[in-house]
Amino acid sequence: MTLALSEPVEDAASRASGSSFYLAMRLMPLNQRQGMFEIYSFCRAVDDIADNGGPQDVQLLRLQRWRADIDAIYAGAPRARLSALARSIAQFGLRREDFFAVIDGMEMDVLGTVTGPTWAQLDLYCDRVASAVGRLSVRVFGMAEAPGLALAHHLGRALQLTNILRDIDEDAAVDRLYLPEEALRGADILTRAPREAAASAKIAAACAPVVARAEYHFGESDQIFASSPRGCVRTPRIMACAYHSILSQLVARGWNAPRAAVKLRRGRLIWILVRCLAL
Repeated sequence: MTLALSEPVEDAASRASGSSFYLAMRLMPLNQRQGMFEIYSFCRAVDDIADNGGPQDVQLLRLQRWRADIDAIYAGAPRARLSALARSIAQFGLRREDFFAVIDGMEMDVLGTVTGPTWAQLDLYCDRVASAVGRLSVRVFGMAEAPGLALAHHLGRALQLTNILRDIDEDAAVDRLYLPEEALRGADILTRAPREAAASAKIAAACAPVVARAEYHFGESDQIFASSPRGCVRTPRIMACAYHSILSQLVARGWNAPRAAVKLRRGRLIWILVRCLAL
């Protein structure tokens, strides 16, 4: 098998246009907007590797190449295709360990180590694939160190837990199950086979503690928003409101199969944008 020496080049703004947060990012000043586009483009690229379903050794090799690419940026020799990312890293002081954490999270998916994970394993996964992205993002937002790290911790976990609850069926279809072992056991769901667990009539009881934990992290995020300069938290506040709306819709819909897909309607998102701008 012949492998390409690098990932395909794609404009960061084009990648970001598919994000639920694209409109929120578009509201930012140009340099911050570009920084967020670059972070999103990186995350999308490594996530695509984890989700492509190819041979595991190839996926791991491609993720390792991304580690080498990030190392090259910090060594002052960025690949030409990552010159814009390198500029954002320099401008906002983005940290190498946060990029590596995201890659480590994708590797957990490739290796299948988060199928019916313990709460501790799930929290580590959320930290890597979501809160690490938050740690990169809050530096672009211009937040002070302590509240920025706290927001990354709580909002990253709130968003990722909401994703997990929203995507139960989609994940099960590709043999993934992120509901924690303790919650499954507490609901008397003994199987860890993703499709069987997702189809269980007892799944509502397994989702309930995940909902509670997501609500806790949303609540902690709200307190940070309230005590932070409004200009710094406008974009993450929009993200939080959008995802909290999705969580509320999921709870209102219920968990019994067959589950209707829940999406944030464009009109609802625009209302959230207007409300957050008014705040």
